[in-house]
Amino acid sequence: MSENSSKVGFVSLGCPKALVDSERILTQLKIDGYDVVPSYDDADIVVVNTCGFIDSAKQESLDAIGEALKENGKVIVTGCMGAKADDIIQVHPNVLNVSGPHAYEEVVSAVHEHVPNKRIIDPFVDLVPPQGVKLTPRHYAYLKISEGCNHRCSFCIIPSMRGDLVSRPIGDVLEEAERLAAAGVKELLVISQDTSAYGVDSKYKTSFWNGRPVSARMQSLCECLAELGIWVRLHYVYPYPHVDKVIPLMAEGKILPYLDIPFQHASTSILKSMKRPAAAENNLKRIQAWRSICPELTIRSTFIVGFPGETEEDFNCLLDFLDEAQLDRVGCFQYSPVEGAAANALPGIVADSLKQERWERFMEKQQGISAARLQAKIGSTQKVIIDGIDEENDRLIGRSSADAPEIDGLVHIEADGEFKPGDFVDVKIDNADDYDLYGKVTS
Repeated sequence: MSENSSKVGFVSLGCPKALVDSERILTQLKIDGYDVVPSYDDADIVVVNTCGFIDSAKQESLDAIGEALKENGKVIVTGCMGAKADDIIQVHPNVLNVSGPHAYEEVVSAVHEHVPNKRIIDPFVDLVPPQGVKLTPRHYAYLKISEGCNHRCSFCIIPSMRGDLVSRPIGDVLEEAERLAAAGVKELLVISQDTSAYGVDSKYKTSFWNGRPVSARMQSLCECLAELGIWVRLHYVYPYPHVDKVIPLMAEGKILPYLDIPFQHASTSILKSMKRPAAAENNLKRIQAWRSICPELTIRSTFIVGFPGETEEDFNCLLDFLDEAQLDRVGCFQYSPVEGAAANALPGIVADSLKQERWERFMEKQQGISAARLQAKIGSTQKVIIDGIDEENDRLIGRSSADAPEIDGLVHIEADGEFKPGDFVDVKIDNADDYDLYGKVTS
């Protein structure tokens, strides 16, 4: 850190896609000679990357802005909540600049305007790693393949904040993935608003990678990422028919046997009200077909209970779906109105007490399913990536192919010897609880 450099504090809120936006901004600021510092006191200015998807996230963002103003005084705001600048300025009129999501150039320009960096950049000294600045641990990273979304789900305002789908050229995506792998990343988490739709907007435009033409399609992307020899995990996948083509890659061990699919509901009428894509697809048959090809496939999903118009029959349909689908990892949210969402105008508002009751019944049902699927792994040997050390219990903490960081379970490991984050070990599983596995490193 140079004494002459201007110093920037950074607060990043929201989802992994917002985290990637933060990484891009920080990378450019480092290239421009700014130092990034971890405290308000040391910072000349603070950037807050906000989330604006639901009311609680908006409030968290407003609170973070208020804290930064109180502790530092010079604050730039960006991110999803920034798409509605008036909502921020009304509460915090003293912020210096407000911009929306993925407005990298505007954020960097605002930093330059309010805290000019006078230090002369020496390219032989001021080195930024080829993979850029990362906010994740060194051994895993998010790989964002597109921005925006073409769907208009009635409960969602993402397209109004982030726009329609814009896919990155596949050559650029693969070159970034190569740089990450070369920097020591052992696991890539592929993210977007709709990973299955990758390339639709560009008509699957071909570009070049390693001297050969590659089409911007989900299957081609997965095939090329598999060549890097590291874990590749797919998030935000919609169950379109062409997803079937990546399942054999999972069965062959080329990418992780893991799909993050936001089903959201199982009732035909509710899915129609939600305006969900693939609402007419027979998802149960598709899951069965996937598992026949790749029995070790892990499926994670999210659901909403208490959506306007949801009847007891609709909810029971959802519970029946859980019984039949036997999903491994599931999150559930009680529906809450989001300002600007079309669902706000739907009839049949579900009382908060009934939402809570349904959420509890849903979670009880799924908890039993998830626990049983984990119990079935006792006696198996799992390949695990080490994330860290639980010093209190003298154990390693890791994740199997079934566990995405921060949202899924963990593997608690007894081991002799020296291990570090990013190491792979084989673990014999000897116990399980509702969420996690326990085992020992095999000799």
